[in-house]
Amino acid sequence: MSAVADAALAAVGARFRLHGRVPDTGLDCVGLAAWALRAGGFRGEVPTGYALRGGDAGAVAALLDRVLVRSDDAHAGDVLLMRTGPGQLHLGIRTDAGLVHADAGLRRVVVRPGVVPWPVLGIWRMGEG
Repeated sequence: MSAVADAALAAVGARFRLHGRVPDTGLDCVGLAAWALRAGGFRGEVPTGYALRGGDAGAVAALLDRVLVRSDDAHAGDVLLMRTGPGQLHLGIRTDAGLVHADAGLRRVVVRPGVVPWPVLGIWRMGEG
């Protein structure tokens, strides 16, 4: 698999916490993506101060474009930006087991097997070298 996917899977079961950045104390979807990407070597800044709902998909995509490489298809370790509802953006990590994401409703990080059930707005991965 990939170090990013492995780290995401290792976080499964961590509790959900808005703005959470560490599995031991809780993660949100941004924190999960940052945690997993750091395992793959990412050292960039991670956004803070955002609301649980809302957000501008174009602004989020532009931020991801600055630090990751866009892809047309998802592979293990890729970050997916999804629209889970009206005005609701969400990040998850693709793994061979499915989508790992911080589920606010279930209050924990989970693996959702199979096809991603929400519209995928973009896919990003760590750059080469």
